[in-house]
Amino acid sequence: MRNPLNPAELNAALENVHRAGIPGLFAEVRDGDQVWRGAAGVADVATARPVTADMRHRVGSVTKTFTAAAVLQQVESGQIGLDAPIGRYLPKLVPGERGDAITVRMLINHTSGLAEYLPCAYPSLRAFPVLADTGPQSLDDHRFTRFAPTELIEMGVTAPAVGAPGGTPGVYSNTNYLLLGELLEKVTGTTAEWYITRNVIERAGLRDTAFPSGPYVDGPHAQLYEAWFGMIDPPRDYSVYDMSWVGPSASLISTVADLNRFFRMLLAGEIVSPSSLAQMQRTVPVVSQEGRTIGYGLGLHPMEGPGQGVFWGHGGTVWGGGTLAMTRADGKRQLAVAVNLQRWNRLDSSGKPQPHPIDDALAALYRVAMYG
Repeated sequence: MRNPLNPAELNAALENVHRAGIPGLFAEVRDGDQVWRGAAGVADVATARPVTADMRHRVGSVTKTFTAAAVLQQVESGQIGLDAPIGRYLPKLVPGERGDAITVRMLINHTSGLAEYLPCAYPSLRAFPVLADTGPQSLDDHRFTRFAPTELIEMGVTAPAVGAPGGTPGVYSNTNYLLLGELLEKVTGTTAEWYITRNVIERAGLRDTAFPSGPYVDGPHAQLYEAWFGMIDPPRDYSVYDMSWVGPSASLISTVADLNRFFRMLLAGEIVSPSSLAQMQRTVPVVSQEGRTIGYGLGLHPMEGPGQGVFWGHGGTVWGGGTLAMTRADGKRQLAVAVNLQRWNRLDSSGKPQPHPIDDALAALYRVAMYG
């Protein structure tokens, strides 16, 4: 059943998220040829500068879909074996038996068993995701730190494994995607960022999507306010940040319009082949960084609503910023939304995030946008 766009409902749902506590958010929803773009709230709480729907935004782990697509292009060309061991390509980074046991596919779908490097790179987050014992100090300490990807990978590879290679549920880990970035560099002879730019971003005709060249977001953008579970009060702006701590895992800058265009073309088989897309949509259970078990494919995860079919896409967070981009399997109905506050939930005595009105308001926005 087709539910055409209702601008009044969408505007109201967006405004409700702002009223629930998000300083500013903006979105694009598409249904066939119909397009709605909206924005609510402010890009800067100090000046009350409003957000607009065409702003550029750090999209976090939505980057993973771009990186996965780039790897699958190289699989199609025969340069990478999807089920080949990563040790064949990067024996120094993943040595020994683990390098022989972990395949490229396991990196893309987070079943490698490799740990997250984040607590090692950010010492005051060492207990992450046991959040009660964490603090935000490392965020400030590393605002301008330039990390080498191999340094971060070593942290993840030498940390205790979180599972056996190929075992499920997998555990979501940025270490996997930094390794995929090194794999792309190995087989293409150029950086992962350069390859993805030329063969994914430009192929899709995305004019406002790019990897950052420094700590700043070029062009119109919102400040990004990090609350770190109420430990930063009032929330601080982290829009200026060196994103080498995530690289081809989560550093991309884009717009909601570009994200919808990218996922529409991806699901139409115009970025990777239809057979590669089918591989991307083969899911396994994976434990997310929030501790929930989700279905995860090769850089894609599904969301299913009542009678509306399956939506495919990805979400992402950075310090202060969040993004969700979902496209129905037929490519007709799409949502891309960006918010400029993160980790708004305070913690209870056990360290578990408490419910917040923002959660319900965002869920309502997603329902209206995706299912009408």
